[in-house]
Amino acid sequence: MRKFMLVCGAVMTLATSPAVAGPNETVAERGRAELATALKGLVPGKPVRCLPFASVQSTQVIPGVGLLYDVGGGRRYLNRPQGGLASLRRDAIPVTSVTGGSICRIESVQLLDRVTRMPAGFVILGDFVPYSRPDRMR
Repeated sequence: MRKFMLVCGAVMTLATSPAVAGPNETVAERGRAELATALKGLVPGKPVRCLPFASVQSTQVIPGVGLLYDVGGGRRYLNRPQGGLASLRRDAIPVTSVTGGSICRIESVQLLDRVTRMPAGFVILGDFVPYSRPDRMR
């Protein structure tokens, strides 16, 4: 089996995140607001255990919430990690090792610091919840 590495910067984060957070706003509250913006107009589907590696176009780190995988065609998958959520910071770069062509539940995603490129923790993936436009639901 081939082993692939996926390094996805949070390219969409800058476009969807608020410029300045309020002094009393928590990371989780900012993350939930960012998620609401990223998923606006999309509806959730039935969670799946794995996501085909080849379909992932970009990954967005949503601090305090999880990882949002964009697979194109107006479809995104939210993964709320089972462990390591505190490591998900705005400056984290997710690095995913893929064996067998899919990213699956219970696998780990390493996180690198965007500035130093040093290890900054990891998360253990949960199920992937698909989000798509209502007209694209199957």
